Amino acid sequence: MPGSKSNLVSLHEDVINDTSDLSEMKISDEKGSVEKRTMTLIEKNGYHDSVYINAAKIFQGIHTEKRKDRILVRYGDDSVSPRLTFKDEYSQRVSYELAFNALKYQDLLEEILLDSCVYPCQSIPDELTSLLVVMLYDLQDRKFQAREIFDEEEPVAEVRKIEGYLHSFRTKLAAALARCRIKHDALSIEYILPETIRKQEQRASALPLCVWINTYKISLQDVFRDLEKKGFTRVETVSDFDRYTYCVDQHCHDVLVFPSSLKEELLNLDLFADCKLLLQDKSRSLAVHSARALLNTGDDIIVAHIGSHLTIAHMSVLTNHSMSRIFVCGVKSSAKAAELRNLFSHMGCKNIQLLHEDFTEIGPTDPRLQKAKVLLLLPQCSGLAVGNPIDFILNEHGGLLRDLFQGSVSEDKLSILAERQLNELMHAMKFNKVQAIVYCTCSVYPEENELVVKKALESGVEGNKVQPYRLTPPVFSTCSNSKTSTEIFFKMEPSEISSGCFLAILAREKDSSEKVSVKDILARAAAKGLLDGMVVEKSKEEEKKHPKVTQRRSNITGGSIEPKIAEVLHRQTVSTIKAEVSVSKAVSNIHQKNVNRTKSYVQLKKSINPVSDTALPKVLKHTSPLSSMGKAYQRQTLARKARAEHKRVVLKPVEIVLPPVITPYVSPQGRKPRVSTHCFHGWTGAKASSGRILPPPLAKVVKPPVLSHPRPWL
Repeated sequence: MPGSKSNLVSLHEDVINDTSDLSEMKISDEKGSVEKRTMTLIEKNGYHDSVYINAAKIFQGIHTEKRKDRILVRYGDDSVSPRLTFKDEYSQRVSYELAFNALKYQDLLEEILLDSCVYPCQSIPDELTSLLVVMLYDLQDRKFQAREIFDEEEPVAEVRKIEGYLHSFRTKLAAALARCRIKHDALSIEYILPETIRKQEQRASALPLCVWINTYKISLQDVFRDLEKKGFTRVETVSDFDRYTYCVDQHCHDVLVFPSSLKEELLNLDLFADCKLLLQDKSRSLAVHSARALLNTGDDIIVAHIGSHLTIAHMSVLTNHSMSRIFVCGVKSSAKAAELRNLFSHMGCKNIQLLHEDFTEIGPTDPRLQKAKVLLLLPQCSGLAVGNPIDFILNEHGGLLRDLFQGSVSEDKLSILAERQLNELMHAMKFNKVQAIVYCTCSVYPEENELVVKKALESGVEGNKVQPYRLTPPVFSTCSNSKTSTEIFFKMEPSEISSGCFLAILAREKDSSEKVSVKDILARAAAKGLLDGMVVEKSKEEEKKHPKVTQRRSNITGGSIEPKIAEVLHRQTVSTIKAEVSVSKAVSNIHQKNVNRTKSYVQLKKSINPVSDTALPKVLKHTSPLSSMGKAYQRQTLARKARAEHKRVVLKPVEIVLPPVITPYVSPQGRKPRVSTHCFHGWTGAKASSGRILPPPLAKVVKPPVLSHPRPWL
């Protein structure tokens, strides 16, 4: 049972300790909160005594401190940071909500206490003022009705004392509240808040709900069928929402989006109770999908901060079939490790390993992390881009609650946060085996986003022995409806349909001295359209230009490369033969047109370069065997031995196969073949009286040389 003084002192006001580090908070599991994660509709009949105590402790550390000359309500000493203990997740959430609401209306609640003369009171010490303010807010929220007392709970003396004191002054308190509303001309206390805060709350309450599917327990199609049976209709986009509707997120194929009005009903579904659907902000799903897109089969991943167990579980689900291990840093206590293992076991996650050291305490050459190729860095940030501050505090185990309420962070706190983020990112760049880093924040400040990444890249901390890092556009699931981004950074501004986030991918440059493999050659040929639509693996150079997608094509194995090469060569040979046939047909058409002999010969002479006698043996030395068409034609020409010698025939077109081949021809009179040294596509000539085609007369200046030996290559 907490004492009146020691247990109600404030949380330490420091950037490091002012963040609500829930990783050190103990949440007991007496009510089976792991087995059934549901949240019922909260009736305004009060809370357990322990909720008021925890809310008072939280409020003590985040209340707005005023100048000494304006202090009218004193909150006691705040030099000690007490340990918070919650019965379950429900108690944890309502404790933070109660403290956050007391913070929003702090000025109004203090005015009511002073106007009604309830404060100051000699019987209530300053250390209990936080409890007084928190319980006053809950009393007015219940319209000053008595709280329902739970028989099973253990009473707390301080709570019962403050409750009795406020109840005795409830008439004066109600009158003071009415005077404040008249003074501010407000229909309710919500209208007393500044307009910016009121709009922020309205936007947060209307934000669509994002849930991801735990495919360890259920498939996507089964979820769609189950939701359809329960009366939900699938639509294309958020703009099509109409009560019981939902849509698939455009970036993450396993994330579903629901209207905010369905929150209570969704959380009571069996899909949520059995951890088949998990409620989480979309920014974390984007980070997880970006990291998954960078992994190859068997690659491990490092998660620098424990953050939310939902983020780690989502990463585990996406890497289920890749044989990857997930190393989570910063699990300090054995009790926390046991709690996380219990949570992961209930969700079906098996490839998670917990490390007790903080990320910055782990060396880059740690033998446990030598297979890690991707590092997921979700640093502690201001969190001002989130829509619901309470969800961010509870799920991500961090955030400046007071600054989240005020909507801004002081320059001193911002510089401390940015310095810490830079140190963590530079430490991540020292891991030589890591090939890519995913850096994600929920901040709207460039000091925590672009500037941190820019400074880290300029530091050159990775050294000269490894390839440097460069920025690459993030890639999400190929099953999603999102278009490939060309922006270096991925940013979502806070809006009415989503929270904001910042995402950057740092990937190592590929070594330009690497040998070009057969896969790379085929991939480049495919990129140029030389393989006629054949599907091959992307080359290394292409991977430098374009990031990898989430679902990669299966790698081309050594056994499948040779058939593809043979197919390429076969296609090239067929295309060459087709070209030769088309050329022969074209030449035959020219023969039939009876064009002028001299003019045709001059044109052919200009377009074709002759091959010299000295060059012929050298060329033939490297020729490949004749094509099948060439061999067939040779057999036909050799059969014409009986023809008269004085009869002359036209030289047929040369069949060219790279390297070029010159086909020998047999003269009609002799058995010795006569080889032309000109690589002509064909001759044109006039018809003789006998019907045979005669060649045109040769010019005197140019004489085609005749080989004396029929086979000069022998």
